[in-house]
Amino acid sequence: MSTHVLRCDGAPVPIALAALPVSQTTAIPENTVIDELLPVLAADSLPRLIVLGDDAALASVLTHLMRTERLQVEIGYVPVDKTYGSRAYQLGTGNAAAKRALEGRATETPLIRDDTGTVLVGRAVITGPGGEKLEGEAYVDDTQLFSGKVNAMLVSPTLELPGVRASVRRKGFLRKRRWIAGRAAQLGTPGAVVTRDGIANDRILPRSSFYRHHENWFLAR
Repeated sequence: MSTHVLRCDGAPVPIALAALPVSQTTAIPENTVIDELLPVLAADSLPRLIVLGDDAALASVLTHLMRTERLQVEIGYVPVDKTYGSRAYQLGTGNAAAKRALEGRATETPLIRDDTGTVLVGRAVITGPGGEKLEGEAYVDDTQLFSGKVNAMLVSPTLELPGVRASVRRKGFLRKRRWIAGRAAQLGTPGAVVTRDGIANDRILPRSSFYRHHENWFLAR
């Protein structure tokens, strides 16, 4: 198996990965760096790329692999700190996550994307413009999530099918948050700002959808 580490934004390299070849890149990996690695990995029948970074870094890699139809590459994920993605995929952090990424079996995992063709790894937070309340109506498959105004809509991937789940954030809502799982979460609104894996969209949108892609990705865990 050909394994390579993509080190994002100078993330510390765990001991378990110290002997592997490493490519340095920015916090959000550059597509040119990924493209340079893929022919090297393709020379092996079981290529594996280990992403050392955060949820946004992994999302960028998966988005590029999806758009270039290369989702057959096995992916290991080593977050430096706990993230929504590390929780969703039950990976841990640091050297424990590195051992999983290196030695774990790669299994097909639902790939969640939105209607802009961007992959979601950890969490999307949808609010009104300027962080104001979100107004509109949202559904997860055929189940209504909310209608009216909420502080925010939250969307996350799941390790198992159906693949995506959504909830709402309400001010003063102290009970355990209610999540609804499905294949797709869809929102219609007068205006919303979507923040995916900590990266905010600079446009105000009239709608947003997150749904399971027709292909899975291969996560080592």
